[in-house]
Amino acid sequence: MADSTILPKRSLTALLLEKGIVTPATLQKAEDILSKEGFKSRNQLLTILVDQFNVNRDALFAEVAQFYTFRTVDISKDSTDDGVLTFIRKELQTLPLYIRELAVENKVLPWKADKGREGRLIIITPDPTNPGIYNIARAFSNKKFEICYTPLSMWEELWTRVSIDKAIYKDKETELRDQGFINEDEEENEKFEQAIEEEISRSGLVNLVESIFVDAVRVGASDIHVVPRSEKTTEFFFRVDGRLSRWYSHTETRAEAVAAVVKDRAKNLDRFERNTAQDGFAQLMIDKKTIRFRVSVIPLVGHELKNKFESIVIRILRETSIDIRLDQLGFDRYSEEQVRRAIAKPHGIVIVTGPTGSGKSTTLVAALRSIMDPSLNILTVEDPVEYFIEGARQVKLNPKLDFEDALRAILRHDPDIVMVGEMRDKITAEIAIKLANTGHLTLSTLHTNDAPSAVSRLFKMGVEPFLIAYSVNIVLAQRLLRKLCPRCKAKVRDVDVPVMKKLGLTEEEIASTTFYRPVGCIDCLKGYKGRTAIHEALYFTKDVRQLILDAGDTVHEEALRQAALRNGMVTLRERALTLLKDGITSIDEVTSATSED
Repeated sequence: MADSTILPKRSLTALLLEKGIVTPATLQKAEDILSKEGFKSRNQLLTILVDQFNVNRDALFAEVAQFYTFRTVDISKDSTDDGVLTFIRKELQTLPLYIRELAVENKVLPWKADKGREGRLIIITPDPTNPGIYNIARAFSNKKFEICYTPLSMWEELWTRVSIDKAIYKDKETELRDQGFINEDEEENEKFEQAIEEEISRSGLVNLVESIFVDAVRVGASDIHVVPRSEKTTEFFFRVDGRLSRWYSHTETRAEAVAAVVKDRAKNLDRFERNTAQDGFAQLMIDKKTIRFRVSVIPLVGHELKNKFESIVIRILRETSIDIRLDQLGFDRYSEEQVRRAIAKPHGIVIVTGPTGSGKSTTLVAALRSIMDPSLNILTVEDPVEYFIEGARQVKLNPKLDFEDALRAILRHDPDIVMVGEMRDKITAEIAIKLANTGHLTLSTLHTNDAPSAVSRLFKMGVEPFLIAYSVNIVLAQRLLRKLCPRCKAKVRDVDVPVMKKLGLTEEEIASTTFYRPVGCIDCLKGYKGRTAIHEALYFTKDVRQLILDAGDTVHEEALRQAALRNGMVTLRERALTLLKDGITSIDEVTSATSED
């Protein structure tokens, strides 16, 4: 297929020679210059003829337009008409700023709606063969258009009138400002926003931001952090396997411009609002998979008052995460048995506890999927909703329906199983427990350090001990440990015996175990690749329930821990040490992820 930009040399050049617009010698010299470029472009040849050989531009392009069947429009009669000038300005204002600048740069203006041709927009230009015109023309509100030729001198005269009128408006604006009718702060803000828009249009920020999103998904990051460091320095960090690493530092444009482009990619975010926290979401198709992003924006203090910095954190929500099963989460045998036992009950509450980013939501969804059945009415209340769960009815929160009201409504919605994103206060905890006590299986989360402390946390919230004792089925504490890269991990030569003893290993275990450390290679990030969960399952047996009922004013966490250990509970530290002895994780990971028992 022939490229439309390649000059049909013989036909057009023969016409130009026949009309006497160019001489054979001039044409040959122009073609000699063009041949050095390696190809023959129509636009380049015409430019060389005009710029270097002083060929009459209007005569040349008039013939070119006629040759390619572009209509010629005489705009001289109407170029001073106020209605025409108003129409042109109105149409230009509908364009994004960077498209508007391209239109002026490429000498493209809207002229009139051609009523004789189904209201098509007439677009005039002194070079209708310019291929860039079509992208500009498609940006106008009228999707039907015709590109027409007008001489350069006429086009420039028309643009001058449009520009002069704009200058007159500026003079009027100055007069109004002097009289106090224009707010200086608003004017400064408008100038700032225009400067940001111009910077975005000049740079490749859109492509950069989209590339960052793609990179983050491909390397398996859970979060993207966009952090402004100075007026023209923005750093991008990826959280991979629970650790933040700087991925890229951008120093070409203002930090506000970077933030504006990121916010433009998401819904529910106001790009022009920089003084309040915002939450939004985005969805992209990357490598043929639908990836959702949760975007959080908060304002920051800048070095100078003019800086309007914002920190942006983007959580990557992969739909594939909801397909994971309980037996893929790294459970020890006892913990998995107790979790399956707890979720098999028709009522009661299952609580998963741990810090932010410890995989609580993934565990809850895996547990929910293992018991899903078409005969069950499953409802979820989360803020925000991280994963879409097929087969569940997920309640959408909004300004008129908050977390508490949604939970109350669910009580009247005939549920069988309810998943509550988080028991964040006494009210939500009491409603969740009420659901569990009225014949519903409830799944929820808490932020505590270990399983026994979750009981203490509920008690301190104000939940009655008897409600805790008889409504809770199990408390599952969870952490995520980074796994050593199997390709590059290296043996630890000099083991620090006192440190290992402090972790809980005996001298015999230390002597018989080969410990490994991270190294780093092309397949991993600083010696680690992937994560696995460790768990601590406090199942509510009769002994545990009785200890809670007898608690009085204080819940004895140590007594609960000892009772659970007698029943077979594996602590977080014990499970982490098992992974350490198996060569799956490192000493540093065990130390940082688990506290001393």
